[in-house]
Amino acid sequence: MPDRPTRLPALALACAGLLSLAPALVAPALAASRPRPAPPVRLARAAADSIRAAIEQDRRDTEEWLRTSPTSYFAAILRRDFEERASLTVGRDGSNDVRVDDPEIAARHLRVTVVGDSFRVEALDEAATFTVRGESRRAATLPPSTIGIGRFQVRLSHQRFPALIVFDPKSPRYAEYRGLSWYPVDFRYRFELPLTPNPRPDTVIVMSTRGNARRALRAGWFDFAIGGRACRLEAHRLLEPGVGEHDLGIFFRDATTGKETYSVGRYLDVQPLGDGRYLLDFNLAYNPACAVSDHYNCPIPTKDNTLKVAIRAGEKDSHYH
Repeated sequence: MPDRPTRLPALALACAGLLSLAPALVAPALAASRPRPAPPVRLARAAADSIRAAIEQDRRDTEEWLRTSPTSYFAAILRRDFEERASLTVGRDGSNDVRVDDPEIAARHLRVTVVGDSFRVEALDEAATFTVRGESRRAATLPPSTIGIGRFQVRLSHQRFPALIVFDPKSPRYAEYRGLSWYPVDFRYRFELPLTPNPRPDTVIVMSTRGNARRALRAGWFDFAIGGRACRLEAHRLLEPGVGEHDLGIFFRDATTGKETYSVGRYLDVQPLGDGRYLLDFNLAYNPACAVSDHYNCPIPTKDNTLKVAIRAGEKDSHYH
């Protein structure tokens, strides 16, 4: 994706509910011996102040993006899944699969065809064009990305369940914006720790909010301590176009879920430190796009990634949905 502005950094993943992980498609993971849970990182005052300032700036950037971006969650006005279709048409005429009723849009504006992990986009009516990174085109084969038609943006979303999502910078939903809620930055929830690798990395099914079974690699586990209590979370890599080989993420629920935080759960991007360790900073935990809009297909945290402790760090539930 990413759907949000680049975080520190952002790992593009998706959005959640309440379901358990299905059995492995390949082979069950061998039991990995658990290392001693990592304690929170200890920071010098200057380092803590610098990191806190960066996190708070990231939060301001996220709120500005949600409030103003032409591809904000509030800008999403419709979604059409390909399902069994190879192609979808987009245009002003009611006969199109995706109707965008605006004078700037041609009656039969374009056709989008799924071609493996890519999309073939072709303008239909003689005067119709679309833009790719600001450049006007009549035809192009593109990876999962976003194109422009008139004032609208159209996301070519793959995730092995292709769909088109239309964004309108004049969406009335922008008026709903009232900010986001966050816990104060608390370094008791920041960890630098190794990944316990899965000795037999297996492909698992992660269900999503639209009922799709998304495939992911179970890469391993992170062991850490919250308030002296041992915790373990699985790290997954979605096996989908656009997800890098080393892009790991965590979808999790905790004792705040459905009370102080979004009922579906939250996400945390895993950041490699380059020395065999990773940064897990729950101050950067964020809500999936589904917390704001129904037009997304978001991974659901697994039963194994449901913690009994409260993670009072990161994003709270702002109750947009």
